[in-house]
Amino acid sequence: MTGIHHMLVHFPLGFWALATLMILVGSFFKGRLADISREALLPILVLSLLAAAITVASGFLVWPLEAALASPLTRNHILTALWSLGIFTMLTVLVWRAGSGAFEGARRWVLVLLALTGMSIFATTGTIGGHLVGATTQFSELLKLLGWDVYNTFYTPTWVIGALVLIGLICAVAGRISQRSAR
Repeated sequence: MTGIHHMLVHFPLGFWALATLMILVGSFFKGRLADISREALLPILVLSLLAAAITVASGFLVWPLEAALASPLTRNHILTALWSLGIFTMLTVLVWRAGSGAFEGARRWVLVLLALTGMSIFATTGTIGGHLVGATTQFSELLKLLGWDVYNTFYTPTWVIGALVLIGLICAVAGRISQRSAR
């Protein structure tokens, strides 16, 4: 089952990388390619969620849950995988609800911020997964510089809590601005 999980993980990775690229192109460029990126984003996000749900399910079949939860490294892997899924679920809902207005005004900045955050968390998930199978990366050293050793039980460095609060405030302000401009 481990091999199947390793194979399946490439589907959400590819879809999320593509969605992030489409968000960046749709947000910062004009023309036909930007229009296509904006139009095709929702189906790509929906496919990414289906692929991610299957991948997460296969991950839970790799080891018994008791064994997975006993390891700080595996707990971190599960946690960041679920965070990635949560962020890209939020992106999907935002694009679905906002429709063609998702790329207007402050909303596009919310899309860009969420996509880049989601990809960085997913990169962390992949790095931890690599550690689980003995294939470490230099990205772990970057995480260590940021205050987190992947081999220890997850904790949130103080600067991350501050960044999350700031992101939440920015999203709330962007939502208010967007609501006022829609009236």
